[in-house]
Amino acid sequence: MKKIALAVLSLGLLVSGCSAGADKDEKVVEKSGKAKEQAIVPNYSISDEYYKTTIPFEGGNARGLVVQGVSNRLDIDEFETGLMRIAKESFSTKDNVFKGGKSLTTQYIQMLVKRKRTDAEQKELEDTLKKDAVKFPNIGLNPALGTGSESLEVKNKKNPIYISNILEHDYYVNKGEKDERSGIVVGLAMNSVHYYEEEHGYPREAAISNEKMLAEGKKMVPEILKVMHQQDPETKNLPITFAIYRQAPKSSLVPGNFVSYANVEKGSETVEDWKQINEKYYLFPSEQAKTDNKREDLARVSNFKAKLSDYFQGDYTAVIGTGMYRDDELREIKLDIPVQFNGKAEIIGFTQYVAGLVMEYFPNYMKVQVTIKSVERPEAIIIREAKQDEPYVKILD
Repeated sequence: MKKIALAVLSLGLLVSGCSAGADKDEKVVEKSGKAKEQAIVPNYSISDEYYKTTIPFEGGNARGLVVQGVSNRLDIDEFETGLMRIAKESFSTKDNVFKGGKSLTTQYIQMLVKRKRTDAEQKELEDTLKKDAVKFPNIGLNPALGTGSESLEVKNKKNPIYISNILEHDYYVNKGEKDERSGIVVGLAMNSVHYYEEEHGYPREAAISNEKMLAEGKKMVPEILKVMHQQDPETKNLPITFAIYRQAPKSSLVPGNFVSYANVEKGSETVEDWKQINEKYYLFPSEQAKTDNKREDLARVSNFKAKLSDYFQGDYTAVIGTGMYRDDELREIKLDIPVQFNGKAEIIGFTQYVAGLVMEYFPNYMKVQVTIKSVERPEAIIIREAKQDEPYVKILD
C-alpha cells in the first residue's frame, strides 16, 4: 500500500484553518457606481477549479430562488455547480470572480417561468391592476393551458410545464481600482417530468422527451435575452452564455445534467451555434448502468465492495456509488460506505484499508471521493483527485 497521509483533525479546526489562510492575503478593490464601496477579493483559493467571490458576498437579485424552483436537492447542487463548469469555458477562475446575477430579478424570473396567459386572462389581470397603475407583462415561457372543453388532464399532457427556473451567474474581472463585469452565464432548469393534478386533485405526471425539452429550451433563450437587454442595457455589451439543464425526476437518486449551451457575443441579439454537452450521472449498482453498458465500471465497484467484506468478515458492507460521465468516460465517482463500528480504532483501521483499495481499484484519470459513515454520522472521508498519487484521508473527531 502506498504511503497515505492520515490527518486526524476536527472539522472545526480544518474550517478555521482555511479561514485564517484567507485572511492573510486579501486585495481591496473599489466597486464602480454613484456610491463607491470597497470589495475584498481574497488571494487565497482552495483550488483552480473554483471561482473566488468578493467580501461581502453578493448573492444577486434572485438569491435563493433556485431552491424554490428546483424540487430535487441533487438537482439544486448540480444545476449551480454545473453552470460554473460551463462558465470556465469562457471565464477563467484565475482572472474572474463570481457574483450572483443582477440582471434578472426575482420578479422577472417568476414571471418568465409561469404559463403564458391567454388574451382573456391578460385582460382580466390588467383590469384588476389598472387602479393601482401596475404593469404585469405577459412574458411567461411555458405554454398556456388553454380554455377548451378538454379535461384538465388532457390539457396538461398537451401543454406541460417545460421550464421551472432560471439562474444567472455574473463574472467580474479586476480593472485597476474597480471590478468590471466580464460576462454572464444563464442556466435554464427544464423538466423531464411535468407534475400536475387532475380535476379531482389526484396527482398525475407526464414525461417530457429530451428532444422536446431541448427544442422548447432553445426557443425560450431569445425571449430571456430580450428581457435581459430591456431590464439591464449593460448586458448588450457583454458576452452571455445560455445553458440548458434537464432535471431528474423527483424520485431520482442521481441528479440531472446539462445537455447544451450557446454563446451570445457582446452586441449580438441572436442565439446560434448550440453545442452539445455529453454528461450524465449513474447510480452504482443500478439497472440503468447495466442497460447503458457501463459494465466495466459496475464490475470495478462490485470488486471494490467484495474486497471491503474481507475486513469485517461475516458483516454485510454496502457500497452506494454515484458516477459522473463526461464524453462517455467516468470522470468522478462518489462512494458512500455505511458501517456499524465498535470503536475509534476500528474506524482508523478500516479507513486506511479503504484508502489502499481506492488506489488499487480506481484508475488515476478519475476523481474518487469516499465517505465512510456510522449510524450516527460521517466518520471519515477519502479524496483522490484525478492524476493524484496519494489520497487525502481525514478521520472526523
